[in-house]
Amino acid sequence: MRQIIHKSRIFLSVYYAYMVEYRAELILWVLANSFPIIMMGIWTEAAEGGTFSLSALEFARYFICVFFIRQLTIVWVVWEFEREVVEGRLSPRLLQPIDPVWHHVASHITERFARMPFTLLLLVLFFILYPQAAWLPSFSGMILAIATIILAFILRFLIQYTFALCAFWTERATALEQVWFLFYLFLSGMIAPLNVFPEGVREVLVWTPFPYLIYFPASLLVGLPVNIGQGIGVMLGWTVLFWAVNRWLWRRGLKHYSGMGA
Repeated sequence: MRQIIHKSRIFLSVYYAYMVEYRAELILWVLANSFPIIMMGIWTEAAEGGTFSLSALEFARYFICVFFIRQLTIVWVVWEFEREVVEGRLSPRLLQPIDPVWHHVASHITERFARMPFTLLLLVLFFILYPQAAWLPSFSGMILAIATIILAFILRFLIQYTFALCAFWTERATALEQVWFLFYLFLSGMIAPLNVFPEGVREVLVWTPFPYLIYFPASLLVGLPVNIGQGIGVMLGWTVLFWAVNRWLWRRGLKHYSGMGA
């Protein structure tokens, strides 16, 4: 266990140094993911002139939480893995005594820490400009939100990494992610909270992984009513399912990759 901790610390420190080397690029990525801020302006204006289940203030708080959660759960492994397979760079990593996925996990985790100062700076700026939206989540809500954000990242990573493994058979595994992203964009709560969806649509969506990637942890932070037990259960169920599919594709993909002369 001591060796695992020591190796993990070195692994993470190397990737963190690599990430902070591109601080200017990180700022651009943080700003590029400010789409929820735009949606916040749209929905707060709509709430002031219409009748919704959420007030303009609740919309503002919700979307600032969406912005924060997006910064912590963004994943890009499919693009990196596809390039490794297509360019043959996966081969030397297969010779290492470690699953290549841990390189991607380490880069994603350290990138969270590298971008966090810029994310917090934008949050502080938001509350300075919009002080009436400031609030303090309950202690239990904050703990549950942190746990579900971690689960959301794991699930999002597993989903995208599962699509990435299709690169063993096709050079455009990213196309699968782009199709999935359309559903993720509209059904995860990034464009609109599920509260404004029709009741029938919500009853179906709660059994899909989409709402739990953004809407569920954001609701816990804001204090919107959600079924916590069902939500965590569904998240764990989809995580196990994608993990099983992922491992099956990995074993089949390695045989195909070797058969192609790698």
